[in-house]
Amino acid sequence: METRELQNKIKKFNIERDWGKTGEIKDLMLNMNEEIGEMWHLIKWINEDKQKEMIEKNNKEVGNFIGDMSYLLFKIAFICNIDLEEETCKVLEEYEKRMPIDKIKQFKHGNKLAGGYDNK
Repeated sequence: METRELQNKIKKFNIERDWGKTGEIKDLMLNMNEEIGEMWHLIKWINEDKQKEMIEKNNKEVGNFIGDMSYLLFKIAFICNIDLEEETCKVLEEYEKRMPIDKIKQFKHGNKLAGGYDNK
């Protein structure tokens, strides 16, 4: 399913239930924080190899987390009348300019505050 098609499906789902009022945005963002916390609890305080192992072991739970987060983003986009596909493409274009491949590979990451590279 294409991004815009999915965005329209989520919009229809919410309209049919009379959901999607502007006042719901803060609650949706709190819900996102809760979802992030659940994922964080799965991988907190362990090294990268163990994180990978935990993600593979709990793949269904991780997939559910990603699905929940995607739904919440699509719903917020619907409420704010934002084209999620268009805005994501704009951000990616900005990132490509700010963090060119050669610089990122040289510094290994984009966080300039931690010694990386971000030409922002």
